[in-house]
Amino acid sequence: MAGGSGGRTLEETPTWAVAVVCFALVLISIIIEHILHMIGKWLKNKHKRALYEALEKIKSELMLLGFISLLLTVGQGLISDICISKEIAATWHPCNKKQEEKLNESDDQDKTDTEHRRRLLTVSNSGVVIRRSLAGPSVDKCAAQGKVPFVSSEGIHQLHLFIFVLALFHVLYCVLTLALGTAKMKRWKRWEKETGTIEYQFSHDPERFRFARETSFGRRHLSFWTQNPILMRIVCFFRQFVRSVPKVDYLTLRHGFIMAHLAPHSETKFDFQKYINRSLEEDFNVVVGISPPIWFFAVLFLLLNTHGWFSYLWLPFIPLIIILLLGTKLQVIITKMGLRIQERGEVVKGVPVVEPGDDLFWFNRPRLILYLINFVLFQNAFQLAFFACTWYEFGSKSCFHEHVEDVVIRISMGWVQT
Repeated sequence: MAGGSGGRTLEETPTWAVAVVCFALVLISIIIEHILHMIGKWLKNKHKRALYEALEKIKSELMLLGFISLLLTVGQGLISDICISKEIAATWHPCNKKQEEKLNESDDQDKTDTEHRRRLLTVSNSGVVIRRSLAGPSVDKCAAQGKVPFVSSEGIHQLHLFIFVLALFHVLYCVLTLALGTAKMKRWKRWEKETGTIEYQFSHDPERFRFARETSFGRRHLSFWTQNPILMRIVCFFRQFVRSVPKVDYLTLRHGFIMAHLAPHSETKFDFQKYINRSLEEDFNVVVGISPPIWFFAVLFLLLNTHGWFSYLWLPFIPLIIILLLGTKLQVIITKMGLRIQERGEVVKGVPVVEPGDDLFWFNRPRLILYLINFVLFQNAFQLAFFACTWYEFGSKSCFHEHVEDVVIRISMGWVQT
């Protein structure tokens, strides 16, 4: 293990140094476990059942991450001992041949300097020449066969680091999304308080008859553009950028939910904003997970990061397209609910009653939207984690950051879609 780098083995390392490292690792692990325990206890006291389940899912993902790290550590020697031909190893590289030649020249120079320092160290410490020769570089089995390792030990270490950073960025992205969603819904609390005022009850008199188009909800969603499916989707596409959830939509959806699920005269007693907040927490439990298909996409993204495929020009835009499609679809759903009100009759009594249905969603599956959001968050976390790891490991002048537009696209798409 130490032979490849010329470092000391545990036989030559002071016991106090080993003890200090072990103590630091154990202490950090205990602190993290204690913090997670305190967060879980606080969520229980606040009756945040969905968030507590999400925290437990994060713990299970950390355990899975630890198991992956253990497999990489244990299997590092086995993987690096697998030899493949140089012709096969020369395919699907992230860098072009000229960049690899410069990189190899730099590595050869570093190896020469390291070997020179090792000879000087051997001469100056003649009493441990035998020990140094035993701890010297091990024989490269693949080089002896004229082949190269399937994945080198250093490459496995870098992959190990990337998986850890990817999981960390994904959790941070999900938490940030939850925080932004909660902050946005705080203004809905003001609308919720208005439902208990006399002015609201007067303007939403249940005995009042009006034309569907004359209601606030009708004026927003029942217009000439709703008669054309293409024009309707164009308008809904641009509406998602300006007040995606206006006051009139919130109050109408609130009224429709109460009429469908609660007893009569519950208009002023039910807190719809609190219900939506609990629903967001339950949805967070789905979004924060890293399912096997998500890990499969991570492997696919790594595969597509090949020189000549220009993945930096199209891969970061996939989540942006999905987000725009989701925003447009939700606006179309609300508009179609307004059209259904008009189909029931031109005249409505009281507040228009919207009727949501699974048939309004893609493939009659509303939860598909949550899975797409989960994919978008993971893809954004992947882009930023990949950028952070390659910058840390290879510097700003590596082939991963050869194009300025690559850096700009990865960072801007990662933050814009949040």
